[in-house]
Amino acid sequence: MLNINDILETVQMIQDECLDIRTITMGISLLDCADSDIDKSCQKVYDKIARRAEHLVATGIDIERKYGIPIINKRVAVTPIALLAGVSGGDPVKYAHALQKAANTIGVNFIGGYSALVQKGFSAGDLELIRSIPRAMSETELLCSSVNVGSTKAGINMDAVAMMGKVVKEAAELTADRQSIGCAKIVTLCNAPEDNPFMAGAFHGVSEPDCIINVGVSGPGVVRAALARAGKDLKINEIADIVKKTAFKITRMGQLVGAEASQRLGVDFGIIDLSLAPTPAVGDSVAHILEEMGLERCGGPGTTACLALLNDAVKKGGVMASGRVGGLSGAFIPVSEDAGMMDAARAGALTIEKLEAMTAVCSVGLDMIMLPGDTTAETISGIIADEAAIGMVNSKTTAVRVIPAVGYKVGDELNFGGLLGGGPVMPVNTFAPDVMIHRGGYIPAPMQSLKN
Repeated sequence: MLNINDILETVQMIQDECLDIRTITMGISLLDCADSDIDKSCQKVYDKIARRAEHLVATGIDIERKYGIPIINKRVAVTPIALLAGVSGGDPVKYAHALQKAANTIGVNFIGGYSALVQKGFSAGDLELIRSIPRAMSETELLCSSVNVGSTKAGINMDAVAMMGKVVKEAAELTADRQSIGCAKIVTLCNAPEDNPFMAGAFHGVSEPDCIINVGVSGPGVVRAALARAGKDLKINEIADIVKKTAFKITRMGQLVGAEASQRLGVDFGIIDLSLAPTPAVGDSVAHILEEMGLERCGGPGTTACLALLNDAVKKGGVMASGRVGGLSGAFIPVSEDAGMMDAARAGALTIEKLEAMTAVCSVGLDMIMLPGDTTAETISGIIADEAAIGMVNSKTTAVRVIPAVGYKVGDELNFGGLLGGGPVMPVNTFAPDVMIHRGGYIPAPMQSLKN
């Protein structure tokens, strides 16, 4: 039986509190598109995506109309393209253009999978793809790229870390006329999940089915509103209970949409990624949730503890609501995409060092942070290495997506528009890690990797 109060509550969440399905992402395996001729392989890639995802966008729109639930993005994630490039050889950017063409044809917002998994070393196609990332990002609009450089099981590939610092710098330079936006589509990961529906880190893992639907749900505004109604007198464990109950309700909505999309498209239903992924919209901020818990400003003392509570409670509420929770799931802290984070950075309450501490207890990592344009490749690699170390040691996913905006200095503002948002250029520690980065090699896996 449907409860009228539950219905009205859900309507309020959607209309007033920014509740949405952030994305339905179709994962498509391209392993059967491999060919020793790169042009034939690219054609197979285009044909399969166009065939499999032909009705993805229309289905999302129909579900929105049926239930009145906003579905913000319709996306596709594909097998890491480095695997295909290893078979075909040639210029991997040809694959980038094929993916962009497919994305245009099916009408999705983003397509992810221009990716390589090199945590334990480079195989055929990996080096060529990584080196081509800046060109691929500058010559496409909807394509996203990711490189996994470390894991708890394998350690950290420091040669790949050094390469990614250069990749980010080159991408910034090639898109300097667009506020270095190419970097906003590149993420460097440790412990990358194979079923992540969120860009820029989404790719279709080799252990996944041929085609699958994953759903990403987001509702920071709903959680903030629930805490605001609770008042200031509750104990902190009672705050955790409210977050869990709210996350449960949000996840049930994701379950409904995922099952419907799966049935309509005739593909397997994969996972629900319950992530408090903010937007620049007022009222849709993770920082404001933390401040509702009792902080004067996000970034001040107590921030990491509040974020740890939030991340854990979101996961607990999600797994009670569905047996399909996966992906990243938790609280995201992308600075440019979160109005409260932007304000905290402008006020000086939030620094990169504090954000790094926060990434030890939340989902993903240093995300959508604007850096001065003169930040060196080695410094970026050092930031990547630090985040990868946090992920490796704590057996969690961490990532770095930073934008060293060419021509911009500390305090300047960038504005990408849409979900990417904007915000201030933040100061970076300028003491150089050059010698450490140039050593190369690898950081051995920690003791907790020995679990067999």
